Amino acid sequence: QVQLQESGPGLVKSSQTLSLICTVSGDSITTSHLAWSWLRQPPGKGLEWMGVLAYDGSTYYNSSLKSRTSISRDTSKNQFFLQLSSVTPEDTAVYYCACADGLRTGVTDREKYDFWGQGTQVTVSS
Repeated sequence: QVQLQESGPGLVKSSQTLSLICTVSGDSITTSHLAWSWLRQPPGKGLEWMGVLAYDGSTYYNSSLKSRTSISRDTSKNQFFLQLSSVTPEDTAVYYCACADGLRTGVTDREKYDFWGQGTQVTVSS
């Protein structure tokens, strides 16, 4: 059973960089075919897929966020990271990390992912 846990500051000021950590247990983030995604859900809106880190370290991003988003990893700690720069109040959302067997590029259907973190609320102040 894979478990994911998001962590990071709950409040970020506008124009700053949002940084989140997803700590994984139960499997390695380098296990073949596994992919590790970041998604978010703004208040009153649906899920938005932000990007994915494949087991081999390759990354893919939502084109609308690509210029501001970076996903990276620390294999020694079995963690992967999200950085979102130049945030505005529109980036206020619950942020989730998720795992799937295979890339889920652009996928926002929860059932298409095998495991989810509980989510972490991030509020961007103006």
